[in-house]
Amino acid sequence: MLKKTRIYAVIGIFLLSFICHFVFDLFPNVLFSIFFPVNESIWEHMKILFTATLLYSFIDKIILKKLNVNYNNYYLQLFISAFISIPIYLIIYLPIYNSIGENMFVSIFLLLIVYIIMQYISYKIMQKKETKIPNYIFSILIILTYIIFIYLTYNPPQNYIFYDSENEIYGIER
Repeated sequence: MLKKTRIYAVIGIFLLSFICHFVFDLFPNVLFSIFFPVNESIWEHMKILFTATLLYSFIDKIILKKLNVNYNNYYLQLFISAFISIPIYLIIYLPIYNSIGENMFVSIFLLLIVYIIMQYISYKIMQKKETKIPNYIFSILIILTYIIFIYLTYNPPQNYIFYDSENEIYGIER
């Protein structure tokens, strides 16, 4: 049954990603700039991976409880799967982007592949014996990750992964 919930997670997170992509455009404010992409740069889209995963966790907990699924290490797998999705996506995507440039279908397909990989990792972590790491540690790590997102949104390096070629800007327009 745990495998089935990870399949649901891939689908749910994938669908939430499309909503996350447009939230800042609909509600442009400082709060939403933390969680959702403020431009079309490669880096800003990493917020989609992280935030969609965290948002889905609310639905995920309900499904796990409703189906009476046994699992361990929920918050550990949540942080690791959300966080690791960023380097996994970049490692796969950047060589392709550098070879063929921006391609929406390739980007979306890779997004799905990354979600499958991260839910496989999630599944493996949830099967392991419960760790002794206190859950509040993962809350701190999530907050620290968003602090990095804030900093890089408002102070992006002058590097192509932070450059929005569509609007010809780095970071957020001020």
